[in-house]
Amino acid sequence: MSEEESYTYAKAGVDIAAGNALVKAIAPLAKATARPGADASLGGFGGFFDPKAAGYADPLLVAANDGVGTKLKLAIDSGKHDGVGIDLVAMCANDLIVQGAEPLFFLDYFATGKLEPGVAEAVIASIAAGCRQAGCALIGGETAEMPGMYASGDYDLAGFCVGAVERGEALTGDRVKAGDVILGLASSGVHSNGFSLVRRLAADRGWKLDRPALFDQEVLLIDALLAPTRIYVKPLLPVIRAGRIAALAHITGGGLLENIPRVLPEGLHAHIDAGAWPQPRLMAFLQAQGHIEPGEMARTFNCGVGMALVVAEADVAEVTTTLEAAGETVFAIGRIAPGPKGCTVSGDAGIWSGKDAWTATHHG
Repeated sequence: MSEEESYTYAKAGVDIAAGNALVKAIAPLAKATARPGADASLGGFGGFFDPKAAGYADPLLVAANDGVGTKLKLAIDSGKHDGVGIDLVAMCANDLIVQGAEPLFFLDYFATGKLEPGVAEAVIASIAAGCRQAGCALIGGETAEMPGMYASGDYDLAGFCVGAVERGEALTGDRVKAGDVILGLASSGVHSNGFSLVRRLAADRGWKLDRPALFDQEVLLIDALLAPTRIYVKPLLPVIRAGRIAALAHITGGGLLENIPRVLPEGLHAHIDAGAWPQPRLMAFLQAQGHIEPGEMARTFNCGVGMALVVAEADVAEVTTTLEAAGETVFAIGRIAPGPKGCTVSGDAGIWSGKDAWTATHHG
């Protein structure tokens, strides 16, 4: 710019008009997520939620926030933005349901160097889709255009979700006892953890992401990798409220080994039989491509189990039937026994080689 030229925010790289147009475009998406307690309108300085209108008498509020991680980079590079918003909601909403809390409302943060309305709208549409799956209202968010902060085409996401559980009904792990059965709910893929390793493998092995996957000729490899994280809220809520679940663990970063111990009381140990469920071909592909040791798989990826449930043996049949009727695939994957607080994964099937055992103990 010349010394005489008038400076504007737009010439500095920020387009307020584009931001306003985006808010107008996404308003119907937010409205479609309305639920009792929230009208899901956008445009104010904050969003309101009325727990009493949602049917709660004396609720505890529970909050969670998270992002999508480097899975976003795969989505950006491939131009496929219609699933990452579901991932964003899932990472937050699944963390609430493991505490027995129903997700009530959600706010998002979308940051980019230059606002591309088509991309931003696709991402927020997928956030709204995730909110509908989780049963929570999208009541607000922030779209930040920050020239110089991000490379061309890049963006980042963060999500914030608040839920409620009636006082005294939260899942804290205090009901877990020796002899309880561990059930696993099937994952929809890699979910949103381990993608720094996935992307490293893609680069080093020269994967053709736009070609059919070697393990499934019916799906492109990029689509298999970007499959949105499964949201388990609606199937689990009735079972939780019926008092049939002692504890839940969302299998995210740290895998089975690190996440299951987080919901156990001192003096109890989880034993997982890795041969008790069919290992997904995608997981076998990742392991083979990276020569990944089984213990590393159990610490990095969900290995086909996105949510672990601890259930009294007497309730296993009823819980399994109820969840299968709700569309979940359920596996009996292990048991709780006396021992140091932790988890051991062992087995000789699928991606698990030999009869070794991998153990993680948990402190705190």
